Amino acid sequence: MKRLLCSLLLATAPLLAQAELLNPDQLLERIRSERLNEQQAMQVREQVFIAQRAEQARLLEEARRALAEQEAEAARLKADFERQERTLTEQEQLLARQSGDLGALFGVIRQSAGDMAGQWQDSVLNAQYPERLTQLRTLAQSRTLPSTDDLQNYWLLLLEDLAASGRIEQQTLPVVGADGLRREQPVLRVGTFSAYADGQFLRYDADAAQLLAPPRQPAGADQVADFLKTREALAPLTLDPTRGTLLDQLQRAPTLWDRVQQGGLVGGVILALGVVGLLLALWRMLWLAGVARGVQGQMRDLGNPRDDNALGRIIGVLGERPQLADLDTLELRLDEAILLETPPLEKGQGLLKLLAAVAPLLGLLGTVTGMIVTFQAITQSGSGDASLMADGISQALVTTVLGLVVAIPLLFLHALLASRSKALIQLLEQQSAGLIALHLSGSRRD
Repeated sequence: MKRLLCSLLLATAPLLAQAELLNPDQLLERIRSERLNEQQAMQVREQVFIAQRAEQARLLEEARRALAEQEAEAARLKADFERQERTLTEQEQLLARQSGDLGALFGVIRQSAGDMAGQWQDSVLNAQYPERLTQLRTLAQSRTLPSTDDLQNYWLLLLEDLAASGRIEQQTLPVVGADGLRREQPVLRVGTFSAYADGQFLRYDADAAQLLAPPRQPAGADQVADFLKTREALAPLTLDPTRGTLLDQLQRAPTLWDRVQQGGLVGGVILALGVVGLLLALWRMLWLAGVARGVQGQMRDLGNPRDDNALGRIIGVLGERPQLADLDTLELRLDEAILLETPPLEKGQGLLKLLAAVAPLLGLLGTVTGMIVTFQAITQSGSGDASLMADGISQALVTTVLGLVVAIPLLFLHALLASRSKALIQLLEQQSAGLIALHLSGSRRD
């Protein structure tokens, strides 16, 4: 009831706004006219709804029929899927029964192909036949049964490798030289052992899949040119029986200069001291040899003393006519002359002995510093990575070796110089004593 009153108020609101302009009869007529229009509009809407209701019912019926058809199709497909699944299971079981031992056989073939790919990984034949590793890996990684063609290709691949491993042939292949440039060069391949190009041993790099000319070459590469020129049935040729392992180890083996660099600063100081000591020893040996020649020359001519040698200067102390009455003074003068000649003869021996003693101590210092570096590497990264500790260990060992290598020759040189100088001093003392004896006896110097 409340809703009806509200509707009437809303409907009559415009009319009430104009009520001041209309009388009651006119207002009643206006309300009746509006109500009639509304009834006509409601009838039209009702007729449209009735017409659309029939259409909606028809569409609903069509949708229900389509749903029934789809449900029937779904049921048919489900039944067909279940039937197909049962058939697939039966076929798989039948395949497993019929294949029997073939599955195990194909598994062995795949395993064999994987093993052969691992064995041929570093073979020099890969440079000539680069596609064979791909074929082996494809067969080894296959998840389906190999076909007859796959088995025949695998068999032929094994036969080709067997035949190629027994041949010596020359072909043009890409080679990366020591300068890093890639060039096409004639390559002599001797089975699966070695390959040569331009008088150099070649090494096959499995990661780069190419032939490399190592910078460090072993002896025997010069025989390649003679082997190619000879017409004999047999000819000497150097091979690597390890198929490149020895050549690869040769590249990693440190040279003498590498060992010296591993010694670091301490090793350089040791070598510098060794060079100084060696030069000093050579200079003193040459100087003593000159002194010995001068003394020997003076000994052949004692009557004419010269100032260019030690013995001549000692003889000159006596004079032409020595006073034999004052024998003690004469001996003192000769001893003084010999003492004056001794320091030049022993010059440098103390420094050489010092260098021979310091070199092992410096080697010990390098050992201690190298162990400190090693322990620091262990503290920072643990003991799992040996490459981080190699620097300190190399310095510790190399400096010790350098110290001993420098000290031992310097000790021998010092002993040699000391014996040479001592022999010359003894010779001067002997000649001095002989001169006194000659003067005492009244004989001539010559």
